Amino acid sequence: MKSPLKNHPQTFALIALLASSGNLYAVNAWNYQQETDRLSNQTYSFTSSPLPRRDLYDDIRLEIVCKDKQLRVNINTESLIASQGRAFDFSYQIDQNTPVPLQMKTFPDSKRKGYTEDHAQRIIDDILMGKETIFVRVTTMTRKVLSGAISLEGATKPIQQVLEDCRINLADPATAENAGDTAYDLKAFEEGFNRLPAEQQKQVLNQIKKLMTEMEGKR
Repeated sequence: MKSPLKNHPQTFALIALLASSGNLYAVNAWNYQQETDRLSNQTYSFTSSPLPRRDLYDDIRLEIVCKDKQLRVNINTESLIASQGRAFDFSYQIDQNTPVPLQMKTFPDSKRKGYTEDHAQRIIDDILMGKETIFVRVTTMTRKVLSGAISLEGATKPIQQVLEDCRINLADPATAENAGDTAYDLKAFEEGFNRLPAEQQKQVLNQIKKLMTEMEGKR
């Protein structure tokens, strides 16, 4: 039987060129998708990252998800991370910035897939500020470290599509402030507060203390 590639020499040449240069992973790209939850029959959207180079790193993929108007960042691996529903250590580094350590949690039905909702907005903000790569590390229950450098090329547009699905418009902060269903709440405050340097956190706390004192005086 003749190979179908022989009838398409240009396609065969392209594949051979990518494979020989070690850049076959570059075919992967950030992409936006919509799917339907089989249990709830509700549509949700997400963007998946390209895979790191398999000859250098572990098989790791990031997902940014909008489901039920809630942002979430997932990490998928081919290796065991932890038992279902267990917390594990995760860190990421954007370009040459300082690494950010935090915790994720495995899904109730998976030992190879983790997520975070509490830190999702911070991770997304940092990715959108990045220029080249996000380097991620996962520490498994056996203390094995999984790592991967994921390209940020082409990440902005599909991520912004997911944010728009959750009605988060980074280009126009007034839109979020004026929207009734995106009111600034304690969770949003904590996420923003945790991103501030220590000196600015101190200033914010002093302002809150002053405001609380004034309000208590009016009671």
